[in-house]
Amino acid sequence: MTPEETARRSAEAMWAGDRASQGLGMSLDAVGPGTATLSMTVREDMVNGHAIGHGGYTFTLADSAFAFACNSYNRSTVAAGCEIRFRRPTHLGDRLVATATERERDGRDGVYDVLVTVGDEVVAVFTGRSKEIRGTLFDAG
Repeated sequence: MTPEETARRSAEAMWAGDRASQGLGMSLDAVGPGTATLSMTVREDMVNGHAIGHGGYTFTLADSAFAFACNSYNRSTVAAGCEIRFRRPTHLGDRLVATATERERDGRDGVYDVLVTVGDEVVAVFTGRSKEIRGTLFDAG
């Protein structure tokens, strides 16, 4: 199985059980070894009292892209820590695109960078640290 096939099958296995990402209207747009792109439109129920997109939803989209990227090797992997910097507010109707890219992997640990954009504009920068745990997402048997 090629690394691209492994990434695709890993993403399919994760997506099948990811009710949170699906429930927020996210779509899994692309996946590859150490990378993933997800997108989501800011809905009315995602706008806060300042009439801007709630940062928690931007964070959740970035976290989901991070999760798909770090699980792309068919090794069960979870977040060990993360941080986000908001660069500009989002608004009702904005289509947010989160692209996760592996910065480094060493043993069971990884670091991933996620850019969240609206069009050509970066709205948030997220860094996630991952830790592999026991198990796989699918039987490669």
